[in-house]
This record gives sequence, C-alpha cells and structure tokens, in this order.
Amino acid sequence: MDDLKKMSVLEFAQLLPSEYRRNLKRGLTEQQKKLLLKIKKVKEGKIKKPVKTHSRDMVIVPELVGHLIQVHNGKEFVPVQITQEMLGRYLGEFVMTRKKVEHSAPGIGATKSSSAMSVK
Repeated sequence: MDDLKKMSVLEFAQLLPSEYRRNLKRGLTEQQKKLLLKIKKVKEGKIKKPVKTHSRDMVIVPELVGHLIQVHNGKEFVPVQITQEMLGRYLGEFVMTRKKVEHSAPGIGATKSSSAMSVK
C-alpha cells in the first residue's frame, strides 16, 4: 500500500484495466480535482467536516484509501468508507441509486377482484 501511495496517478493507472486506465489518462475533471484537494486538506487537518461529492465517476486512487466520503445517490449523500479492495473502481459503484420496490396490497381498481374489497 505504501508503494501505491508514492505512485503518481498515471503510474497507478498502468495497473488498472483499460476502462479505468483510459479514464485517468484523459485527465481529471474539475470536480474530481476539487475532491482530491479536499482530501489533502482533511489529511492536513484543515477541514473537519465530512467530504461530500457528486463525482460518482471518480476512479478510486490510493490517496482516497482510509477516508470516509459521502457520495450523492441522486437524493441524499451516502457515506462510503474507502478500503484497499476498492482501488481502481468508480465511487458510484458503491452507492446504489435505486431502492428495492416493496409493494403492499393492491389498490382499488387494480384487478377485477379488488372491486369486491372493502375500502377501509
């Protein structure tokens, strides 16, 4: 892990599969650069608040390991603890955007038999 933290982003990209490698070679977006700056400030102790981001397409690099990052899922920020196993994946892969649908009883008029049900 120490060797990975000493590597630059492009050196680390050589260890990844092609999709993630191409993404890092194209360069980081402004949002992704801001996220890395916030992480550096957290390491220095300048920021005490949790780091929040909308950047779900950020490839997890060694600098992020060990931090708690709140990633937006479209409705709220979901906390994600970054571990070594997550290296080289996208942040958005660990935050689901859809919930499981849980249905209750059918509504009135949903089926032919539901018209015989009581309204209460």
